[in-house]
Amino acid sequence: MTEHTSAADDYREVAGRFTALVDAVPDDATWRRPSPVPEWTARDVVRHLVEWFPPFLAGGTDVTLPQGPAVDDDPAAAWRTMSDGVQALLDDPASAGKVLVNPHIGEVPLPDAVARFFTSDVFMHTWDLARATGQDETLDPRRCAALLEGMAPLDDVLRASGQYGPKVEVPDDADVQTKMLAFIGRDPR
Repeated sequence: MTEHTSAADDYREVAGRFTALVDAVPDDATWRRPSPVPEWTARDVVRHLVEWFPPFLAGGTDVTLPQGPAVDDDPAAAWRTMSDGVQALLDDPASAGKVLVNPHIGEVPLPDAVARFFTSDVFMHTWDLARATGQDETLDPRRCAALLEGMAPLDDVLRASGQYGPKVEVPDDADVQTKMLAFIGRDPR
């Protein structure tokens, strides 16, 4: 979460950008293009977000997100249905009092869990989808810097999780987006 924003506002901004990219994919051939994530297509970027988060959330709370069509049938509708459910959850004042319980992270207030684990993931995968579909790849530099600052001390833990590839070497004077992408294992060149 960026300073002075709620988890709901933060998600609205990040998911709004991702949704705009999803909605701008012109055809099925574009959905089949390779993404910067090895062995993933543009469709697989959406599949990852739509398929990992709902079980994570349901497993640690009493929350079940709405399920849309299969990603293979309609990636845009699958994303929009699930993402709208996340936004409605964050917009609901009752969510502030809920806690996500997970054996790996302990007990985390629900809005914080969404911000830390899902909003950040959507933000990072925004670049993957933009790159795969030939759209604007520019990410918010302040958010890139905040993510990089938060992840850097957890380098060993993140690498051990298997969720991040090896760091990519970039010049010391690279911009913060390039440094963040390199940290998570993407080659921005």
